[in-house]
Parts: sequence; C-alpha cells; structure tokens
Amino acid sequence: MSDESRGFGPAGGVLDFARRVAVAGETVPEEITRAARERAHELHAMPPPQARQALEQVILGECAPAGLQWLHDAGVLAVLLPELDATVDFSQEAGRRHKDVWQHTKQVVAQAPPSPMVRWAALLHDIGKVSTRALLPDGRVTFHRHAEVGARLFGPIARRLGFERTERRRIHDLILHHLRANAYEPAWTDAAVRRFDHEMGALLDDLVNLSRADVTSARPGRRQEAARNIDALLGRILAIRELDARLPPLPPGLGHAIMTAFSLPPSRRVGELRKLCEDAILRGELTEREPSEYYLEYLRKAGISG
Repeated sequence: MSDESRGFGPAGGVLDFARRVAVAGETVPEEITRAARERAHELHAMPPPQARQALEQVILGECAPAGLQWLHDAGVLAVLLPELDATVDFSQEAGRRHKDVWQHTKQVVAQAPPSPMVRWAALLHDIGKVSTRALLPDGRVTFHRHAEVGARLFGPIARRLGFERTERRRIHDLILHHLRANAYEPAWTDAAVRRFDHEMGALLDDLVNLSRADVTSARPGRRQEAARNIDALLGRILAIRELDARLPPLPPGLGHAIMTAFSLPPSRRVGELRKLCEDAILRGELTEREPSEYYLEYLRKAGISG
C-alpha cells in the first residue's frame, strides 16, 4: 500500500480504500487499519446513496471477501451495517468454526455473479440468523424463519443506505426466498413446480444464482448434488412452461361452459371464475387439463350459483 493511503482525508476515503482492497486483495498494514478505525464513526454523516454506492463497489470487486473483511477490521461494518457485523464469529453449528456465518457470507458473495442485486442479497441473506439461533437438546442448531426475519431487517438497512424502491423490493424478496430453490426435491408435483415458477416470476434467475452461490459445503459431493438439484428444478420449470404453452392448464371452452352453467352473459365475472380455477391449480387443489365439468363442480362447491 502506498504512503498516500495512510492519510484518509474525508471519512469517505475509508470506503474508497476498502474498494481498493476489494479490487487488489492486498494485505493491509495494521497502522492503516488502525487509522481507519479512528475515522469510521464519521461515516454516520455520509449521504446514504454515497455510502451504498461505495459498499456496492466493494462487494462487486474480484476480491470482495478481502474488502469485506477489512471493512469489519476497520470498524466500518459496525457503523454502516451493524446487522451484518453481528454475524462475525457467530457459529452456525456448535464447535465448527468453518460454519461461522460471516465466513459463509463472504464465500457466498464471492461465488455469486457480479450483479449488484444478487451480491447485495448474498451479503445480507443470513443476517436473520443472529436473532433466530436456537440450540436443540441433541446439540443441533436451528434458525427457524431466519429468511423472514432477515427480510424484515433489510427494511431499515435499505432506508439507511438510500436504496430505490425497486431495488429495495428485489433484494427484500431475494433474502426472503433464498432457501426455496435449494429446498427442491424430485417429489415436488408439477403443481408445486408451477406454483414456485409463478410466485418467483421475474425474480427466478437472480434467485437461482443466489441459491447456487449459497452452497459452501466443504464436501465436493454436496456441492455437486446441490447444483444437480437446481438444474433439475430449472429443467422441470422449462418443461412445464413448454407444456402449458402448447396445452393451457384449463380446457378450451371453459368460459362458455361457465356462462351456461351459471346463466352468465359474456362479462368480467366469467374471467374471474376462470381465474379462481387457475389459482386453485397453482395451489395444487385442482389438476390441470381436466374436462370442463371438473372445474364447474369445483366452482359449485365454492358456492358459485347461477
């Protein structure tokens, strides 16, 4: 590191230095880190968008884990992202250091594609673990609903760092759903796969990239198995999309059958009743591509009358 980096000037220079570490991955002398710690508290006064952009440059760096570690060592995380700083030395499993949440998080960030939204979600996906950790009698550790808690914790972070509304929503949803793709099993029904695809919508590609990055097991077999699992899920999604494009889930003529069965004229109400059937298919309550009478009977049982 050059001598000029030892004098940070404005507090924002600390973040600029972190960016340089994230790009170069160089070892930082302790005196520089000590000088940064003395200035870190001044970052409270930094304009939120400026702080966010500087942090984003760090997590997008080729050596992002080095930059993130230096941000912690320099006291910057404790100022700007205390929710993340709390994961340092926070174990996911009793007595297993390699399961430290912070070490896992840095690896996930490094493994994620360099997309700002995916990397932010990778950085913050496990912040909910700190307040949800529970030790079971058999020695296992659980983090029940940590994704939901983490998504809620992101709200104050988003305001603190000046995220735009669309960015805020996307990162929130990625954190909230980050476990879902890796939970896929071949036993999922077509209805469950279709529902997952429908619910994820435009989020799907980023979620899959985050899910792939979230596998940090030291066992190569586990990583390969997880990759195959996600590939299988994507394969089924594409196959179901192709099938639904050729053969829609609801039979042709259902609208006319609804009008006849319930004495309805062509109207918005007919579309609403078709939508009830579509939603029931997505929930797995009805199977797709059955005769019209099957769906009419469902509507009758739901209390629809002519």
